[in-house]
Amino acid sequence: MTSPTHRPLLAMTLRLAAVAVLATLTMMVKYTVDAGVAFPEVLFWRQLLTVPMLLGWLALHHQTSRLRTQRLPAHFRRALLGAAGMGFTFGAPVLLPLAEATTLGFTTPLFAVVFSALLLKEAVGPYRWAAVAIGFAGVLVIARPDGHLPLFGSLVGLGAGLMVALISIQIRDLTRTDEPLSIVFWFAALSTPLLALFLPFYASAHTFEQWGLLAVIGVLGCVGQLLLTASLRYGQVATVIVMDYSALGWACFYGWAIWGDVPADTTWLGAPLILLAGLIIVWREHRLGKTRAEAGTLPSP
Repeated sequence: MTSPTHRPLLAMTLRLAAVAVLATLTMMVKYTVDAGVAFPEVLFWRQLLTVPMLLGWLALHHQTSRLRTQRLPAHFRRALLGAAGMGFTFGAPVLLPLAEATTLGFTTPLFAVVFSALLLKEAVGPYRWAAVAIGFAGVLVIARPDGHLPLFGSLVGLGAGLMVALISIQIRDLTRTDEPLSIVFWFAALSTPLLALFLPFYASAHTFEQWGLLAVIGVLGCVGQLLLTASLRYGQVATVIVMDYSALGWACFYGWAIWGDVPADTTWLGAPLILLAGLIIVWREHRLGKTRAEAGTLPSP
């Protein structure tokens, strides 16, 4: 495959669209669970519909060969961790107001720095450690022990950020050999049977409306993943990832419009700290990447 032209404006536009779709997906998951569909079954249908949609799209363009891989064991490990990660990512907004759940999910860059130091043995300098401290200070402001959020829901929200950071390490490894579209497909194909194990305990008969909600969730999940993939094809991670923070606006809007939720004062105080920490990390990663490209060596962080 030929490398596409670097088009940062297109990449950021695609990323904004992806965030809007995935924020809507998160809202739909919360709404569907409230409508009486068991949470494990929602996750199952979210993954199952991705498989035929991707296969159909690739077959239409005669590109099914793009799914070839020689790393099925690695994809299976990613599916195991990814299925658990989905439980945290979508479980947080089920347990918490959308704005607070989304904000706690922004801790992913903080955990990524910690894992880079502990698991990958990468050198982490004062800028990124300071960002980690600022970010977790924001978490304490939002989810303080005497605050308005349930402790379990807050832990699930933090777990979402942690799991995404761990999964990012797996995906970084897989992208060395497989293209993003293949990674998305095998994640859906291998995690669907795992999620199906919960169906005997949670599946139930559904109304026409509930089936419609599940279908919408499956379509939104597939479209969102494709948009994310496209944004990374035309732009660098450091360029597009800042667009992810627009999810907070969607979460505030959906939370207010559908559930009448207005973020608490502590959320307005803590969210800027978490966003600032993420921006510092993104800026520092961008500077380090630029220095590496210019010098051809790994600089001191």
